[in-house]
Amino acid sequence: MKPFTLEEIAAACGGIYVGDEALRHTCITSVERDSRQIKDGSLFLAIKGERVDGHDFINKCYQSGAVCAICEVAPEKAEKPFILVLSTLEAVKKIAKAYREKFDIPVVGVSGSVGKTSTKEMLCAVLSQKFKTHKTRGNLNNELGVPLTLLSMPEDAEAAVIEMGISDFGEMSRLSAMAQPTVCVLTIIGCCHLENLGDRDGVLKAKTEMFGFAREGASFVLNGDDDKLSTVTSVNGTEPIFFGLDGKNRYHAENIENNGEGGISCTLCFDGKALDVTIPAIGNYMVSNALAAVAVGDLLGLSDEQLKNGVESYKTVGGRANVINTASLRIIDDCYNANPTSVKASIDSLVNFKGRKIAVLGDMKELGKDELELHFETGAYAKQQGVDRVLSVGPLAKELARGADDLWFESVEAIEKELPDIIEKGDTVLVKASHSMHFENIVAFLETLSV
Repeated sequence: MKPFTLEEIAAACGGIYVGDEALRHTCITSVERDSRQIKDGSLFLAIKGERVDGHDFINKCYQSGAVCAICEVAPEKAEKPFILVLSTLEAVKKIAKAYREKFDIPVVGVSGSVGKTSTKEMLCAVLSQKFKTHKTRGNLNNELGVPLTLLSMPEDAEAAVIEMGISDFGEMSRLSAMAQPTVCVLTIIGCCHLENLGDRDGVLKAKTEMFGFAREGASFVLNGDDDKLSTVTSVNGTEPIFFGLDGKNRYHAENIENNGEGGISCTLCFDGKALDVTIPAIGNYMVSNALAAVAVGDLLGLSDEQLKNGVESYKTVGGRANVINTASLRIIDDCYNANPTSVKASIDSLVNFKGRKIAVLGDMKELGKDELELHFETGAYAKQQGVDRVLSVGPLAKELARGADDLWFESVEAIEKELPDIIEKGDTVLVKASHSMHFENIVAFLETLSV
């Protein structure tokens, strides 16, 4: 970490420093919320969870090397300093903002209804060709994850890619107030979190809250193929940079050829240039993600060779369009999360494969009043696209099954009993649902299935 003292931290979060005055200028080495991750010099965040209260582990953390704790209740017989706050969760956001302000580097904020993580990974692959690039790890994209991501930024970071996920109004404001992006990237405005956001106009309004907290002189890189984002003509007096498959966009693609597991070959075009690349991924939507990354990389001064090498070094992450080949079948593990937009994109990827195509789809959560209609439409779309079998799981997915005119199962356990009789050798099986459906269990079951 960059030098960050206990005195600075207490001032940033408005907390009360309690402890040896001589230790006020002690610098921390990391910020941890898990007592098992404590190392010498750590700052421990005592967070009260549903099952575990971090306050119970403060003294253990001191013994493991923590130099201080942020807490809401003073620990008994504290062996080392602590900073008393009203809310540890609110305090860590303020601390993260203060730490972010120590860096004068490009910070790319990424959001959208679909493709946040894959675009983040593509951005990191591209920017790493020139910069030492820090990125969001795993799914740390919420109001605890973003500050933890910022606070784990190493002293020598030259660029950062921060993923920001939201489900309600105001969240993006709080996230971007910490991240203060110098480049804002928005992928797609889709049907997600409609329970809180109402409709796609609400999604647009919530996502674009990011713009109000961007650094002065920031750039805005938007998907021009999206009917909502394409209406944005000016942000903070700056003209957006548009990317997308359509030739109307400044950064667009030609000659797209999907070769299944062989990747996607295409030509990325911008400013009179043409980069021939092969993207190591299975979905055509990855072309759009690559264009977003190339637009940002070009903006930040990368050479054409660096842009091409970055795109071609992309790697998928677990649970997101990850292809698993077994002795019997091919599994597309895309079970991390789902909404109608992302499921349709995954179906489009599935139909590029040869042989029988099976979609195992489940409930899509937080879709609001039109949830049943959206499930029905998604099932109908799968059938229209030529998916051979659409197997639906969960109460909401009953409508998905009706739209696809195929089988419905009450639970993961119920479908696992029937899969051996449905799946055939050589099938390609897409597995996708909202994260709470735990479809990773279906993926694990299919990996052991012999047909």
